[in-house]
Amino acid sequence: MLVGLVVLWPGGAPAHERTGVGFDRQTQQATVTKVVKVSCASVNASGDTPTGDTSTAEGSSAQQQASGSCKRATIRVDTGNDKGRTFTEIVQPDQSRQLEQGEKVVVAYEPSAPKDLQYSVTDVNRRIPMGVLAIIFAVAVVVVGRLRGVMALVALAISFLVLNFFVLPAILQGSNPLVVAVVGASAIMLIALYLCHGLSARTSVAVLGTLISLLLIGILGSVFIDWAALTGNTDDNTGLIHGLYPSIDMSGLLLAGIIIGSLGVLDDVTVTQTSAVWELHEANPSMGWRGLYRAGIRIGRDHIASVVNTLVLAYAGAALPLLLLFSIAQSSVGGVANSELVAEEIVRTLVGSIGLVASVPVTTALAALVVAADRPGPGTASVPAQETTPAPPTAPAAAAATTTAGPAQGRGGRGRRRKR
Repeated sequence: MLVGLVVLWPGGAPAHERTGVGFDRQTQQATVTKVVKVSCASVNASGDTPTGDTSTAEGSSAQQQASGSCKRATIRVDTGNDKGRTFTEIVQPDQSRQLEQGEKVVVAYEPSAPKDLQYSVTDVNRRIPMGVLAIIFAVAVVVVGRLRGVMALVALAISFLVLNFFVLPAILQGSNPLVVAVVGASAIMLIALYLCHGLSARTSVAVLGTLISLLLIGILGSVFIDWAALTGNTDDNTGLIHGLYPSIDMSGLLLAGIIIGSLGVLDDVTVTQTSAVWELHEANPSMGWRGLYRAGIRIGRDHIASVVNTLVLAYAGAALPLLLLFSIAQSSVGGVANSELVAEEIVRTLVGSIGLVASVPVTTALAALVVAADRPGPGTASVPAQETTPAPPTAPAAAAATTTAGPAQGRGGRGRRRKR
């Protein structure tokens, strides 16, 4: 991992000329200072029905623009060289985002456009609600997890640093996305696991189980991405990346995403299984590795059922708008699964799930083998540090000793008294 970081470490993301498309635009912060309702026709926002049929989406939109009430919003630029500059924007009645006075927004800047059209609203400024939510999350983690929670937050911050300063720039510079993902995921895993759970044999077993599972995910992902002819270039964002950096292997980028996306859930599974085996050993130190494995795998089966379901639902939730589009189009299940957009998610889900399932027996077996080495050998008994020959007791003392210790010695000769 260290060698990979040194060899692949980038000098920063390569510069490029902005295209003004999608996310590749100059943006500034702004505020909506005034909103006035106006007639759409008065601001030349109306249009004739393209087909003469108002039942269609285009016809309904044109009718609303012709007879509806629009908004004229005045926006003030708050950052950049044009700080204080104002411009107006017309908001159509059928737009999903309706601007309100005092609202904080993000505006795009296009220097090559005419002066009146250089700025346009692209999104809402969500920094405050996102920051408040992040603070609530951090407080909840620290209150419940205490020191472990603090360490988890530190590990999370380091993970973001590795992604931003190593993984993303290295891929943009043309390094193999698969190799970068493996090195970056290994660094994140080692830092997160050892930082949160300490430097111990238990953590090392979880690390080894995670590495083996990641290797399996990488092999399966590579095979099925090639077999299914998945290009990784399926939407506007990936198309823009490919246009700006044609040297990036988009299918390799897809595989890198599968590996990094599976890492978080793998950490949970391997750490939980390792801890379960260690606790079983603490409860019964004489249990051999086969017994530990059988007991641990019974716990792992419940874990598999819940984690796989969680992973599938997570991917399904992320792709819910896409699934709705296919449902509206009344596409068959086979047709939906055959499209590259859905096929990518299927491969991502199933390959990751196979790695998760495999991590349970692998990690359980490793943990059982390691922890079983600490079990006491047969016939081993605790021996006092010093043995002395006591003086012959007096008759009353001997009688008391016989009365007190006799039953206990009859149960095994260890002289233990039963708690009453």
